This record gives sequence, structure tokens and C-alpha cells, in this order.
Amino acid sequence: MPTLLAMGGPVIWLILIAAAAAAVVFVERALFYHRSQINSAEFLNGIRTVLKRENIVEAVSICDATPSPVSRLVKAAILNRDKGRERVREAVEETGLTEVPQLEERLNLLATIAQISPLLGLFGTMVGFIHVFMKLQAAGLYAHISGTDSLAAGIWESLICAAAGMALAIPAHAGYNYLVSRVNKIVLDMERAAAEIVNIVTENGK
Repeated sequence: MPTLLAMGGPVIWLILIAAAAAAVVFVERALFYHRSQINSAEFLNGIRTVLKRENIVEAVSICDATPSPVSRLVKAAILNRDKGRERVREAVEETGLTEVPQLEERLNLLATIAQISPLLGLFGTMVGFIHVFMKLQAAGLYAHISGTDSLAAGIWESLICAAAGMALAIPAHAGYNYLVSRVNKIVLDMERAAAEIVNIVTENGK
């Protein structure tokens, strides 16, 4: 592997930096979504039970102790429970508008890496072939494909960069699609929880 990296030329290092950034983004987002996703049905049942006892402080404390977009939506509804159904709905929607961008944060970076990595590989291929033709022109009739400092080095550089670009693009695309599916699932939970908590707090307030 170190030999292949050494033969990949300068562009291979750009691809490696992009790969490292993609890995960091994927791991960070995956952990963030794991922490953010809760059993919303169970959580809402617990909140409903507490609100039936009119223990607002405990309900808010439960929300604060649960690091999730759903819990923050529920907290917003509870804090605005005495202001009417429409205001509760508006408070939940406003909270949702601040939560969704946080869920989508840095996903565009992963998508960009997935899109440009084949182009980086193509760029490395072009650089490698430029080196090949420069050596062909310099060698003239005496050109031969052998030795690390001859035409073979440029061809190796081209092939390694092309392969590395594709090797990065495939998992980056897969990782991006996986994370988007996680975001969609959390947003769906938020929408369901928003509708239910509005009913819970308004019914409780009657």
C-alpha cells in the first residue's frame, strides 16, 4: 500500500484527504443520529402520564434529560400549553425549523466528496498521462516502458488515481444515502410527535 501511494503522484494525497474528511463526517453524523433517535411513542406516553398528573416541571425535566429533536418539540409544546392550540402548533413548527438544519448539517460536504472524488481520480489520470507524454517527447525514439523513472511511472500514477477516486466515490455515495435515510426517519418521528403532542397538551389544558 505505501508503494502504491508513493506511485500515485500528488493527486492521490488530495483523494486521501477527501477520504479522511468523508470518514470523519460519516462517523460524526452516524453517532449524532444514534443519539437523536428515540422511541417517540414510548416517550410521548411517559409525557402524557406526567401531564395527566399536572406535573409540568417533571415533564419539562424529562424533555431536558432526553437529547433528541422530538423531546425539544415536546418541550416547546408544553411551555406554550396555556396559549391556545394555534400557538402550540406554531411553537412546535418553529422548533422543527431549527432542528432540521442541525440534522442536515455537513451532509452536503459528504455529498460533495462523493461527487468530486471521481473527478479527482480523472484529474490524477490526466496528470499521469501528461507525465507519460512529457517523457515520451523527451526520450524520442529511445522511449521504453520500464523503470520507476520512465513511462511506467506515469501510467501507474494514472491508474492508481483513477482507482482511488472510484474507491472513494462508491462508499461516500452509499454513506450519504444511508445518512439521508436516517434523517428522513427522524424527521418523520418529529412530524408524528408534533401532531400528537399538540393534541396531548391541548386536551390536558381543557
